[in-house]
Amino acid sequence: MKDYLLDLLLDLDGIEQDPYYHPEGDALFHSLQVFQLAHQQSDCPTMWAAALFHDVGKANGSKSHDAVGAEMLQGVLNDQIVWLVEHHLDLLIASAQTKRKLRKQPTQLKQLEQLRHWDVSGRDPTAEVISPQQAIALLDPFFTQTVA
Repeated sequence: MKDYLLDLLLDLDGIEQDPYYHPEGDALFHSLQVFQLAHQQSDCPTMWAAALFHDVGKANGSKSHDAVGAEMLQGVLNDQIVWLVEHHLDLLIASAQTKRKLRKQPTQLKQLEQLRHWDVSGRDPTAEVISPQQAIALLDPFFTQTVA
């Protein structure tokens, strides 16, 4: 499982993103930044994992990288992480509708808002990031808790 997850991350290396929205460069560099923000600002391994893997679907080249990424993680990580990956763009695409839909699920909404914040903040072209292997190692103690 860890090898599979590492491969998903490594597949993001060199995947260029629109420089207007992502001046930081490729999808791997962005994902590692988002992970580090989550790791620094939260003590929740579920959120760390969602931050690290939120863009894995971009390696596929599909426009719907959120749904593709969730599908790639289904059965590997728990349903909460998969849900966060699948819905990480909802607040961008339909903010008011998403907030209405999740008003009776305040924890999910808060997690989605936090992930969105980190996603937007992880766009510094000069950031120092850890390696994908180091990120996986930080999650390692929690993999038994995060598997489906």
